[in-house]
Amino acid sequence: MKKILLIAPSWVGDAVMSQPLITRLKNSNKECLIDVLAPPWVCPIFQFMDNVNKTLLSPFKHGQLKLKERLAFGSFLRRLSYDECYILPNSFKSALIPFFARIPVRIGYVGECRYPLLTKFLSLDKKQVPLMVDRFTNLASRKGKKVENKRKWPELSVSEIAKLAIRKQFLNATTQKIACFCPGAEFGPSKIWPYKKYAHVAKYLTWQGYLVVAVGSENDAAIGTNIAKESGNLIMNLCGKTSIGQAITLLATSDLVISNDSGLMHVAAALNRPLIAIFGSSSPQFTPPLSNKALISKVDLPCSPCFKRSCPLNHTNCLNNISVRSVEKQIEQLLLSCAEEQVNDMSYKTKGLQPD
Repeated sequence: MKKILLIAPSWVGDAVMSQPLITRLKNSNKECLIDVLAPPWVCPIFQFMDNVNKTLLSPFKHGQLKLKERLAFGSFLRRLSYDECYILPNSFKSALIPFFARIPVRIGYVGECRYPLLTKFLSLDKKQVPLMVDRFTNLASRKGKKVENKRKWPELSVSEIAKLAIRKQFLNATTQKIACFCPGAEFGPSKIWPYKKYAHVAKYLTWQGYLVVAVGSENDAAIGTNIAKESGNLIMNLCGKTSIGQAITLLATSDLVISNDSGLMHVAAALNRPLIAIFGSSSPQFTPPLSNKALISKVDLPCSPCFKRSCPLNHTNCLNNISVRSVEKQIEQLLLSCAEEQVNDMSYKTKGLQPD
């Protein structure tokens, strides 16, 4: 039985986008076992993915070389007898462990001149393969310059039992419609839509009968608090109060998600939730929400996308110019579209049951 190790990215969104690669590897060899080596803040993502055998916790923090410790960890992995390794990060450090583990087949993009560490290295044509999800998936075909014709979007799975449990734990088992805000972004302020605008949308959704919940990390807690105060405490601020696994399950139980371009945006898309994705300094041409239930909110400016953590022009108009009303209109459009799709789907499923 073939054993495959996947070296996971360090960003939540990138980890989500690795799921189609895992599916493709499994489809090419049904009997293989796929394990994932990931940092602690990313590990829980893979617990919601089918075809992952187990996750291994990486003991190394971002940026740490610790050559001696990596050699020792590689020796530990050697005993697990992996046949192949797919190295998703492009850093030199990420390729060291599978090299020290003496995994016979080690596949990844060239990255930081790491030719000696890989047995199969690919040169990436960023123009021909702009989407991160395609870059990952193409590692399975070992072609860095070709976009696969049959694209598969990321999928995360949450059981109905887990959804009911999370509602009981955090939402008092409410049957009310749930709207989740993901108001943070680990990348930086140039991805964060102003909290006052989120607060106005919270008022709008409350009038529409939604319970509005903000989810995110401890770093997003202040933003959640500001939204709550500005909205007159109309939202439940759970930022920093849940684990990443609990946040994913909360998103899975939601009826609507409004998110900055962040890891949780990709989670919501992979859960197939109705989603408004707000883009500032980044571009949906590179990391869009991969879902047919997602709408993108952005403005086109001469200076965007700049891909900077903070606005170099000190105005952040790429976010400030996205109006509350435009987002509200997108919500109306999205929910109407989803409702029509649900009616059509029900009609299709029951068509054969209609009398002649």
